[in-house]
Amino acid sequence: MVLLISRISNYIRMKKFISQIAAGILGLWLAIEFVAGVELEIIPGESSFLGIPFTASWQILILIGSVLGLINFFIKPILKTITLPLRILTLGFFSLIINMGLIWVVDLLFKELTILWFLPLFWITLIIWGLNLFIPGLFPKKKKE
Repeated sequence: MVLLISRISNYIRMKKFISQIAAGILGLWLAIEFVAGVELEIIPGESSFLGIPFTASWQILILIGSVLGLINFFIKPILKTITLPLRILTLGFFSLIINMGLIWVVDLLFKELTILWFLPLFWITLIIWGLNLFIPGLFPKKKKE
């Protein structure tokens, strides 16, 4: 019984991990395509990761979206725990501020991504939040053994 619970728990964590990365990649792509003030560009000679040069915008998009998904999976729960009293006082509104802050950090980390001020950042946050609600439902349910 304990083994079954452990396997289901691992499945749920892996499902959440993959969905966070997928939501980051897809959310950034949607924002770049449809939100004014969000741009992704290749910087010749500077767009590389661990010595591997990027020549296409989809490569940068996958890298940035994956980093955003990793930040959402590992750092966001810590921030949500630390700011629990503030989130309770604001009736959950501060969670939006946390999400916007994490996307802003990703914007600061990558020169290739440009988010102009507050409104585009707000829209990206809403897009990724909506995808984080939708994408886990696409995975099949784990059948009990």
